[in-house]
Amino acid sequence: MREIARPLLSERTTLRLGGPALAELLPETEEDALALPERLRRWGGRPFVIGAGSNLLAQDGELGLTLIRPRFCEGPEVTGEEDGRVLVRVGSGAPLPRLLRFCAAEGLSGLEGLAGIPGSVGGAVSMNAGSYGTETCRLLRSVRVLVDGTVREVPETAIDYGYRSCKLPFEGGSMPPLILSATFGLTRTQRNVITSLLRHNFFKKKSTQPVTAWSAGCVFKNPPGAASAGKLLDEAGFRGRRLGGMAFSEMHANFLINEGKGSASAALALIDEAAEAVRRRFGIALKMEVRIVS
Repeated sequence: MREIARPLLSERTTLRLGGPALAELLPETEEDALALPERLRRWGGRPFVIGAGSNLLAQDGELGLTLIRPRFCEGPEVTGEEDGRVLVRVGSGAPLPRLLRFCAAEGLSGLEGLAGIPGSVGGAVSMNAGSYGTETCRLLRSVRVLVDGTVREVPETAIDYGYRSCKLPFEGGSMPPLILSATFGLTRTQRNVITSLLRHNFFKKKSTQPVTAWSAGCVFKNPPGAASAGKLLDEAGFRGRRLGGMAFSEMHANFLINEGKGSASAALALIDEAAEAVRRRFGIALKMEVRIVS
């Protein structure tokens, strides 16, 4: 298992913000995972699991964290069939686009709505990433996790997930549950149909969202029973609003981007300003989708 001292969060998050953590641990095997508690005791600090860093806003300055960045990149592979679904297992550290390419090549449907979402499979599961009517956790059959020094297979019936959230039944320990792999239940469909949907969704996303910018994706969750967070922010005048090198995108008002010299303090100030403007104008309290790392 590789260990890196003082890793910069600005180099590990897609928003390119954040100061140095105490250390970074990169487990690649289950044996590495089982050794994590001892390594964490050695480095100290609070353990924090990070994938590709695509939904994180890390604070400036020193961070008392020891990062755990899973490198369980095996698969994807078909492991069987159950109840008319093809089971596909993939390591939590595998890039989400790799899983989608595999599904297209194998003619396995269900995840097409995730096209264009960056990040790792483990990150997509942990936040129940979704787009265009697809939610990651709805397709789960099980996840393999490390908890309290033991590797467990958790069925989807034991996973509590909702809009942009996923809770495993072992939260609250000294170390958060570490996802090693996920198994999805997918349906067989013609390859050209899947490829066409993936291409359509990707180019739709590219035409409406700043997918190539330094961004952490949507800042706020869409409030239930109301207009989308992006529409509310747009009507509140925050499309293109700038502060200290940070800006809400001209393409999509719910995307905060780093224009190159931004800071976490500027990002948080702009986010607070936007949330307060929406609250005053519409009486709606927006909830964060991006996670704050401090």
